[in-house]
Amino acid sequence: MDVLKASPTIVHSPYIPTTTRNKTQFAKPIFHNLNLQLPCYTRNGSKSRLFTTLSSSPISTTESIEPPMPEVEAEVGKERFDWYSQWYPVMPVCDLDKRVPHGKKVLGLDLVVWWDKNENEWKVFDDTCPHRLAPLSEGRIDQWGRLQCVYHGWCFGGNGDCKIIPQAPVDGPPVHTFKKACVAVYPSVVQHDIVWVWPNADPQYKDIITKKKPPYIPVLDDPSFSKLMGNRDIPYGYEVLVENLMDPAHVPYAHYGLMRTRTPTVKVDREGGRPLDMKVKKLDINGFLGKQDWGSSNFIAPCIFHAFADVEVDQENGSATSSEIVKAPPPNRRLSLIFMCVPVSPGNSRLIWTFPRNFGVWIDKIVPRWIFHIGQNLILDSDLYLLHVEERKIMEIGATNWQKACFVPTKSDALVVGFRRWFNKYAGGEIDWKGKYSGALPPSPPREQLMDRYWSHVVNCKSCNTAQKGLKALEVILQIMSVVLIGIVAVTKQNMISVVVKTTMLSMAIVCFAASKWLAHFIYKNFHYHDYNHAFV
Repeated sequence: MDVLKASPTIVHSPYIPTTTRNKTQFAKPIFHNLNLQLPCYTRNGSKSRLFTTLSSSPISTTESIEPPMPEVEAEVGKERFDWYSQWYPVMPVCDLDKRVPHGKKVLGLDLVVWWDKNENEWKVFDDTCPHRLAPLSEGRIDQWGRLQCVYHGWCFGGNGDCKIIPQAPVDGPPVHTFKKACVAVYPSVVQHDIVWVWPNADPQYKDIITKKKPPYIPVLDDPSFSKLMGNRDIPYGYEVLVENLMDPAHVPYAHYGLMRTRTPTVKVDREGGRPLDMKVKKLDINGFLGKQDWGSSNFIAPCIFHAFADVEVDQENGSATSSEIVKAPPPNRRLSLIFMCVPVSPGNSRLIWTFPRNFGVWIDKIVPRWIFHIGQNLILDSDLYLLHVEERKIMEIGATNWQKACFVPTKSDALVVGFRRWFNKYAGGEIDWKGKYSGALPPSPPREQLMDRYWSHVVNCKSCNTAQKGLKALEVILQIMSVVLIGIVAVTKQNMISVVVKTTMLSMAIVCFAASKWLAHFIYKNFHYHDYNHAFV
């Protein structure tokens, strides 16, 4: 597990906001004083010549670029990545309600996740009732702790066995015991407070957890670290999601004003882009390692991208410094960026994120989780449309022709090229959907639907869902108060209350009405739809 040890670095997190984009956001972000940088990662290209290099000077010339990289094409080798022999994260436990079943899709499989109180554990079933194929995720947990299909009342136990068919005569044959009455059960386990699933319901994999476990990341089990999690369904595919998270060079531009980045020695533009010395090492079927001067990363195929670094903390004010740690060993201040990218279906993926750190842990205990999610969702929105369109252009040329269409001459693209090489070499440039999909992407929806936050995040996040309902109730209360105050003034006789009291009540009514309007705007922008126009940032 040496690869999981952090090297001395400073990190700018791509999902920890430092400023806000509009008046509905908080004027002063939670981590305003933390100058954290996303680690950049590198592959040593001296032997493989996989990556071209760029001069370390801020302004490059054509002379600084080495000969073009070889094409990243599909390679046929002895090893072939098996998408169905891996563990996949489904959802953080903190966002699952034990009272109801949850429908989720992973690798094209329709799953239902539910809490079996009889066995005191989370179960993952095929989201299909064997009777008439109704979705079990639309059902309920009955009073005996069984998963009930609400179409005809069939009930199932934790092993997928049918417990009762209400329509079957009591004195008739026990049809509920037939094999065809059972539901397929997928191996599942809770690790790092996340439900994981093995996407093969064949009985031979029932005890797969004893032979192969989900990827283990020690920092997620360290009680001294904060571990706030979030999740969101993304309207572009797994491949684009992974390579975007591996690309720190886009941060100053696509997320301008949202995240703090290092100021280069020579600033060539407003945003402060600069050369990044990145390398990829030890690329094999299981993933690869990334490295740059002040950070390291690890791609654990197929889902996990883990970037980690140390940050030097100013002991006087508790904020992180921007200087790189080179000479003296840094104090024990650690930060990790962990992204779990789940293939859902063509053109759709799911992101689970967490940023463990062992400093400022108290912040997470007093600040509601949904406040952090506001900024993190804004960052996701700021390049969402770009990536949605980009994916369609890649689909037009074919994933294995990615290198022919994309010009990637600098070291800043090392991890992106490394991922494409892994994807093409071991997976043939495509996800194995078992013939369930033709490979075509779904039609692009209207922009407001594409960037919707409610169905892609809020309904799946217990914290944001609760906050949205509470704020909506407060909005209604303010509106009612405004109407009541105006009504009291209108029906009260002139000599019964003084002019001062009447003026005060009218002022309060106006304030309540204005507050309800502001709150409605806040709710819409942060829990439903927040458009993003890069031309005006």
